[in-house]
Amino acid sequence: MLSLMAQFSIAVIAGDGVGGEVVPEAIRVLDRVTKLDYTYFDWGSEYFLHHRRMMPADALDTLRKFDAILLGAIGHPDIPDHITLNGLLLPIRRAFDQYANVRPAFLYPGVASPLANAGPIDMIVVRENTEGEYAQVGGFLYQHQPEEVAIQTAVFTRRGVERVVRHAFELAVRRNKKRKVTSITKSNAQGFGMVLWDRAFAKVAAEFPEIDTESLLVDAAAMNFVRRPASFDVVVGSNLFGDILSDLSAVITGSIGLAASANLDPTRKNPSMFEPVHGSAPDIAGRGVVNPLAMILSGSMMLDHLGLAEAAKSIERAVATLLADGKIRTPDLGGISSTREVTDAVIAAINGNAHVH
Repeated sequence: MLSLMAQFSIAVIAGDGVGGEVVPEAIRVLDRVTKLDYTYFDWGSEYFLHHRRMMPADALDTLRKFDAILLGAIGHPDIPDHITLNGLLLPIRRAFDQYANVRPAFLYPGVASPLANAGPIDMIVVRENTEGEYAQVGGFLYQHQPEEVAIQTAVFTRRGVERVVRHAFELAVRRNKKRKVTSITKSNAQGFGMVLWDRAFAKVAAEFPEIDTESLLVDAAAMNFVRRPASFDVVVGSNLFGDILSDLSAVITGSIGLAASANLDPTRKNPSMFEPVHGSAPDIAGRGVVNPLAMILSGSMMLDHLGLAEAAKSIERAVATLLADGKIRTPDLGGISSTREVTDAVIAAINGNAHVH
């Protein structure tokens, strides 16, 4: 049942490529379970091609007043990725201190994993989202000359590491599943930043004696995501390590087209941002075959963050019903259905669920 009044204001940035296709589909689903107030912004690569910047100079001040941000995708084949990333996505994450990037990876019944005998996979990768390897500290010397030097410095702060690790432990407590947090490190080779990471993890872990822990070097973690994925519960890693491993976790659970994510400010002082992991996918943009489920599930994560838990669960149940049925699915999952047909099926599943409120 739709709410009579909009409870929250949402900034919508469809962005680039398939973002313009999946965002409207997600909003169709959101409109079925609750009433939100949407404001649309045409920022992204097309905006850059006209204005030489990804968003206006006052964009962050504009976004600050919203309760949440729904983002489709950023990236354009004619614009270098470092321009698109640093022109919109990273500034939003940093300005609003969205330090916890949360990416669930769940193997739905009815979805095939590329792993044989994968077992039940139900993990969440928590990625530090504002510093680390993506801090953009460094520079060039002798730029564009044969002797060119590029220096890229990773930045780790005790405050930054402790708070994202604490968020991971709190998430493991709330999930109440395996009650385990795995730290991803590389302190054998990175003797400063990752050693600080290890010390901070141990300090926070001591506050949660009821939660099991393990610490894995990132290469061993990549191996074990494939070898024993069912053993993971909450995984916490740096900006780079979390980025890479969350893409791997998406693939082993069937498709990156199912991978949702949240860029959270857990203090709720600033708006959080919700986006699918799959990016702008220019190779399939405009064909009407992109999987909308990652965007739809990102919308569900947004509702949960806003305190609309039952509305969020109704979407999750509908997606699970659709995938278990197996009849309607996009090409990334081995089907022939269109983007819109998948959304229609999700809405039909919501309509047929007696528990929807």
